Amino acid sequence: MIDRVLEFLSGKAAPAATKSADDLQIAVAALLIEAARMDDDFNPDERRMIERVLAERFDLSPDKLRELFIAAERAVRGSTQFFPFTQQIVKNISHEERGQILEMMWQVAYADGVLDPQEDMLLRRIAGLIHVDDRERGLARQRALAKLKNA
Repeated sequence: MIDRVLEFLSGKAAPAATKSADDLQIAVAALLIEAARMDDDFNPDERRMIERVLAERFDLSPDKLRELFIAAERAVRGSTQFFPFTQQIVKNISHEERGQILEMMWQVAYADGVLDPQEDMLLRRIAGLIHVDDRERGLARQRALAKLKNA
């Protein structure tokens, strides 16, 4: 699985014509990792938030979560762009679910208690790439903040 993703991201292989849950999970996890790394401080709070939202979203066991996190970190290191990740999301999930992915990214961005300008810029950029308009991006942000407040 990891080899297929790395080949796709490096341009050695064309994307699979069929929907792959593994590829989608790696794409989402990779974007969450990018959100955490954007301020150059990938701290334990952000990592725990990524693990929590991934486990909830994809109903993952601790072992599967660890496996996904490792694969996503490799994919991030092997890619210089967001496009392969965002394309997986656009091709494989509904518009409503894309808003939920953006909400997950907001939760990660706010996990350390501070929204860095670079994190905000990344979320704007990713929203455009996954075809989520400004209104829905704002609503996703509000939902994320509400969840963090109630946690």
